[in-house]
Amino acid sequence: MTTPTRPRIRLALITGLSGSGKSSVAKCFEDLGYYCMDNVPLSLLRPLLRNPVEHLGLETDRLAIVTDVRAPGFAEELPLLLQELAAAAGPARIEPTLLFLESSDESLVRRFSETRRRHPLTLKEDTSLHEAIVEERRLLANLRGAADMIFDTSEWSIHEIRRQVWGRFADDAPERPQLVVSVNSFGFKHGIPYGTDLLFDVRFLDNPHFVPELRALTGRDARVVQYLDSGSEFQEVVQRFEDLLLFLLPRYRDEKRSYLSVAVGCTGGRHRSVAVCERLAHRLAEAGWAVRVDHRDIAKEG
Repeated sequence: MTTPTRPRIRLALITGLSGSGKSSVAKCFEDLGYYCMDNVPLSLLRPLLRNPVEHLGLETDRLAIVTDVRAPGFAEELPLLLQELAAAAGPARIEPTLLFLESSDESLVRRFSETRRRHPLTLKEDTSLHEAIVEERRLLANLRGAADMIFDTSEWSIHEIRRQVWGRFADDAPERPQLVVSVNSFGFKHGIPYGTDLLFDVRFLDNPHFVPELRALTGRDARVVQYLDSGSEFQEVVQRFEDLLLFLLPRYRDEKRSYLSVAVGCTGGRHRSVAVCERLAHRLAEAGWAVRVDHRDIAKEG
């Protein structure tokens, strides 16, 4: 009788100094398809890891758990847990990676000052922030030595954290996250869309609004597109926008962005901007990019 193969669970255990960016790292893992949990008590972590698929109903074979000094007995218990995982013979085959995050004292003091949050070890009124940081380093010294990977986030922005996590762990993901390009038409008279990354103004194109038989139509209608195509600039504008985006998009993707919002505006948001967005989105999709299209003001009166 053949013994069924146990599922392999890739486990990222994220720990380290308070204020070093563990929550930000966890969000990056989440974008890579990991099921993420934060501040899990070790007393609950043990039974959970014996069979995470059963306990959590996972639809992924990737799990990321943040645990730190907020958990009682953390510094003593986590090394024991790692030893148990290495020797475990339960129904799930766990492949753990211990990721330890640290930062300089100066950067930690600055972050706690900016966020105005209390360090977990300053519960005693006579303990200063600097003393708490020094004590936490002492408590975690052995755990740091056992880490598979150490990130020093002292000088890292959130973008650098994302780049480092993706660079080390994205190859293990079943599918690399795509950059999704949102192409949005709008009318300047109704305001610029919130959250726009790149904005193009096409109010210089011939306006179908002033052609009586086209006024009630939109940039999705063939007659409006034919009218714009007959002009001298519409096709060239779309081509130049396409060339610029095909140059920029790989660079935004390399920065590990998940979304990019491109807004194209005309006066009312019904004709020119809609037609340009439709044509541009089609070209970008043909080039292999994931594209979403939204026409915010297409139903509004001129």
